[in-house]
Amino acid sequence: MLITIKWLLICCLIGIFSGSASALFLVSLEFVTQVRIQNTWIIWLLPFGGLFIGYLYFISDSKIAKGNNLLLEEYNKPEKKIPFLMAPLVLLSTLITHLFGGSAGREGTAVQMGGAIADVCSSIFRLNHSERRTLIILGISAGFASVFGTPLAGALFALEIIFFSRINFRSIVLSFLVAYIAYFTVEFWEIQHTHYSIPEIPEMNFTALFWVLIVSILSGLAALLFSRSTHLWGKLFSKTIKHPPLRPFIGGIILAITIYFIGTTKYIGLGVPMIVDAFSIQNAPYDFLLKILFTGFTLGAGFKGGEVTPLFFVGATLGSALSVVVPLPIALLAGMGFVAVFSGATHTPIACTVMGMELFGMESGVYIGIACIIAYFFSGSIGIYKSQIVKGPKSILYQSIRKKGLKYL
Repeated sequence: MLITIKWLLICCLIGIFSGSASALFLVSLEFVTQVRIQNTWIIWLLPFGGLFIGYLYFISDSKIAKGNNLLLEEYNKPEKKIPFLMAPLVLLSTLITHLFGGSAGREGTAVQMGGAIADVCSSIFRLNHSERRTLIILGISAGFASVFGTPLAGALFALEIIFFSRINFRSIVLSFLVAYIAYFTVEFWEIQHTHYSIPEIPEMNFTALFWVLIVSILSGLAALLFSRSTHLWGKLFSKTIKHPPLRPFIGGIILAITIYFIGTTKYIGLGVPMIVDAFSIQNAPYDFLLKILFTGFTLGAGFKGGEVTPLFFVGATLGSALSVVVPLPIALLAGMGFVAVFSGATHTPIACTVMGMELFGMESGVYIGIACIIAYFFSGSIGIYKSQIVKGPKSILYQSIRKKGLKYL
C-alpha cells in the first residue's frame, strides 16, 4: 500500500511540474516566435545567440550537452543522477535558438525538462537503479504528452523508445498515468495546442494501398535523410571547429546570411504555419528538403531544441507535395507524412500511429498505421537518437543489408 501511494505521489509531482514547465515553455516559445516575426532584423543576432548557448554548455556539466541521449544512456545503464541544471539550460537555449531564427523543434526541450525534473525524485524518495529507470520513463512520457497534447502517444513514446531495454509492468502503468497528469496540467494552464484535420478519408482498396506504400517508403527515406543529415553536420562541426562555443557562433553566421539571401523565413523556427497549410495547400517539392537542411545544420552547429516538430514539417510538406501525382486527398497525404517521417526517425511506429489517431481522428487509423510501419522499415538503422537501442526485425533486416555491403543504410 505504501509503495502504491509513493508512486502515485511521484507521478503527481512529475506530471504537475513537468506539465507546468511545458506550459511555461509553450507560452515563452510563442512569445519569442512573435518577437522574431515582427522584428526580422533580429536574425542577424543569431551568431551571438549561438555563442551564448555554446558557452553556457561549455561551462556546465559536459553530460548535459548529450540531451535526449543522456536520458537513454542513464536508462540503459543507470550511473549518475541527471543534473537538474539540464531543465533551465535547455529551456533558455531553445528559446534563444527560436528567438534569433534557428530551425529546431520543441520535443527535445520538453523531454529533457521532464527527465531532469523526474530524476529529482530519486534523491527525495531514495530510489534504486531499477526505480530510476521508471523515473526516466515517466519524465519522457510527461514531457512528450504535455508539449504535444497527446497523452496516449506520449506514454507509448516513452515506452517504445526504450522498448528493447528492460521494462517492468509498473513502468507501463505509471507512464500512462503521468502522461495524463502532465496533459491535464497543461490544460489547467489553458495552453492551446495546434489542431489538424483530415476531413476526407477514402475507402481502402488495392489502388489506395499501392499509393500508401509509395508515400510510406518515401517518408521512410526522408526520415533516413533527416537523421543522417543531423549527425553529419554534428560530426563536421566537431571536426573542423575544436572550440565548442564557436560552433554555434560560426553556424549562426552561415544561417543568418543564408536566410537573408533566400529571402524567406518559412524554413526557420518550428514552422507550424507551414505544417497547417500543408493540409490544404500543395507544397513545393523542395520545401521538405530545405527544412531538413536548415534543421540538420542548426542542431549540428550546437543550437538547442528538438527534432520532432521539424520532422512533422518534413513529413507534412512531403505528403502535400506528392498530392500532384498521388490520387489521395491532400490532407490525408500530409497527415500520413506527418507521422510516418516521425516514426522512421525515432523508431516508434506504435506511438506514432496512436499519435496520428489522437491528432487526426480514429477514421485515419488504417492509413496512418500502414504509413508508420512501412516508413519505420525504410528509414535506416540509425535514427535521431544515437543512444537508442534498436533490435528486433528491423535490426535483423539492416544487419543483413550491411553484410551485403550497403553500409550507407
